[in-house]
Amino acid sequence: MVNPIDKDKVAENPGLLAYPHTIGSIVVKPEDVGKLKSRALSAMREQTNTQLKQIQKQAELLAKQASEIIKRVEISEKVYQAEVSFEPFVGQTYYLYQQNETYRLMMIAPDEWGRSNKNGLEFLSEVKLLSDHTWEIHSPDVAINF
Repeated sequence: MVNPIDKDKVAENPGLLAYPHTIGSIVVKPEDVGKLKSRALSAMREQTNTQLKQIQKQAELLAKQASEIIKRVEISEKVYQAEVSFEPFVGQTYYLYQQNETYRLMMIAPDEWGRSNKNGLEFLSEVKLLSDHTWEIHSPDVAINF
């Protein structure tokens, strides 16, 4: 039996052709490699930028936390150098003042002094004694002179 199809019109490996080889084949369009690489590069940059922003936010948070811990240590050291005429209790709020080179821990808030003489005390911080015997800072960073 003789093959009726002309050998010049038949491919040896039709599955490797870059175009459809039969009437019912799907359309095969060659992709623009440059366009594919450009899209992939764009997607990669977007993803890595997102990840870098997340890392930057985490680093900023860690820096803020480290700064708060340093401030807490500084205030705790000042409190433990302060003159105290009472026994501080865990969970209670106190007020740290400075007079010349001396720190004083008091139970009197800056707004509770009324007309009494403050003797040149400078309000430094509102603090609360924690169970680990460090001091939590409750007031803003701005010192109040009165």
